[in-house]
Amino acid sequence: MKRSHFVKVAMIFLFSLGSLGIIGGSFFLRKAFSSTSESEIITDTSRYQEIRNQLWGNNDDIKYFPHEIPADAKNVHIAYSPGLLQGGSYFQARLKEPPEKIQKLLTQYRNIAKHKYIGGDTNDHINLPNGVPTTFFYTSDSAVESFPATYEILVLNAQDRGSAGFKWNHGDSYGVAIDKSASEIIYWGEKW
Repeated sequence: MKRSHFVKVAMIFLFSLGSLGIIGGSFFLRKAFSSTSESEIITDTSRYQEIRNQLWGNNDDIKYFPHEIPADAKNVHIAYSPGLLQGGSYFQARLKEPPEKIQKLLTQYRNIAKHKYIGGDTNDHINLPNGVPTTFFYTSDSAVESFPATYEILVLNAQDRGSAGFKWNHGDSYGVAIDKSASEIIYWGEKW
């Protein structure tokens, strides 16, 4: 009699433990998939320095970004996505600056740019002869993520980290997009 009582208690304990495992496991799986299904995009400009100095993985890619948002900058927008799993990450800062400063920055970056494009987005640029990936207009005021023809996209560097037969499967690129007529500069970095 004692043995059958012990077996019943053991069975109840094991079934309870199994049920808790199933419930707990499904909770953690659901939590894992829901939190990685969409990456958070940070647009809060007060987090600019945190992103630039701590969150972005390779500071060499963004060393030309201002150390802090300039005091004379207006209409400031940022977009930062840390990416998820094998997805890409990006960081973009859009600033309206005085026209003289924009002209000086345009001249400076034109002189060191490795690739130059007028308007468009990364899909347009990579498909041109000798094209490289650039960026989308993540800080746009509209849902359109392609740069208008008023923007000059200047690629400061682009590195193909893909394998043979999978060109640009992985890599990074960074640079600036400047709209002289709007007196705006967009600093950008992309990794995928």
